[in-house]
Amino acid sequence: MRRLLSALLLTTCAGFGACDGRPAKKKVLLIGLDGVRVDILSAANTPNIDSLIARGTFSDRALTRPRTVSGPGWSSMLTGVWSDKHLVTSNDFTGHDYTTYPDFLTRLEQIDSDYATFAVVDWPPLGDTASGGPLITDQIDVKLLFDGEADTGYQIADSQSVAAASAYLTFQDPDAAFVYLGNIDVVGHSTSSLSPEYRAAMEAADAQVGMLVAALRRRPGFANEDWLILMSTDHGRRDDGGHGEPSLQERTIFYLASGPSAIVGVPQRAPEIVDVAVTALAHLGVTLDPAWSLDGRVVGLRPQQAR
Repeated sequence: MRRLLSALLLTTCAGFGACDGRPAKKKVLLIGLDGVRVDILSAANTPNIDSLIARGTFSDRALTRPRTVSGPGWSSMLTGVWSDKHLVTSNDFTGHDYTTYPDFLTRLEQIDSDYATFAVVDWPPLGDTASGGPLITDQIDVKLLFDGEADTGYQIADSQSVAAASAYLTFQDPDAAFVYLGNIDVVGHSTSSLSPEYRAAMEAADAQVGMLVAALRRRPGFANEDWLILMSTDHGRRDDGGHGEPSLQERTIFYLASGPSAIVGVPQRAPEIVDVAVTALAHLGVTLDPAWSLDGRVVGLRPQQAR
């Protein structure tokens, strides 16, 4: 599998253009893994993520800000601004300002409705009206919702999400996509950050990452596409599995940008969670308007990609 994924990121004619000489079409897949503690990720057996790291920019010293819970974390990642702007400070999304600071998929639709946007989520507030959501609006083209809060839980919901996303990524033509996986966080809460179950949940998520990347490779037009795979998490966690406080352990996350247009290596400065959305927009060729008042910066793209 490691060789397969390495080949995937080498088969786009080095990422500088399509194999027929035309510019490769730029596309983005953001994979969000909830509640990942970076030292446990490093110790886990994650060959698919490791292969992406080898072909891109990676930092395990990226940072989010208090409060270190999912509501503000995902809001900051997907909008590119901090809580003082999007106004989400807990897992109650009520009172958010996603009108001024929309998620990056919605912003793409507002810029140009010709962008094909897609999301799969199984934590309800990300996609529906639960707890004052949704974070990802109904303005995007396709939004698939599964329910990790149901009796079957996040392990099943994540599997459903990945199966649906894999089919869509292979047979449809999105320009920008977001896939959320929540089981890692749930296992961490129920067993602690140091448990074998928590590490096993990361390894299961790694296999699902491999499925998503393999789905891209099966695309009929893949050889003429320049996919940037972004990956991050919303917060770290303490040894007991909890989070929400301002400790460095809870604020430390990871940042990964992988693909033909990514710089290989460790970024000079520690990325921040708000950099994710901004980097996604920049890869797609969007000129970043100062009027948007985004807090993130472009991280990990070759100089001609950063606008």
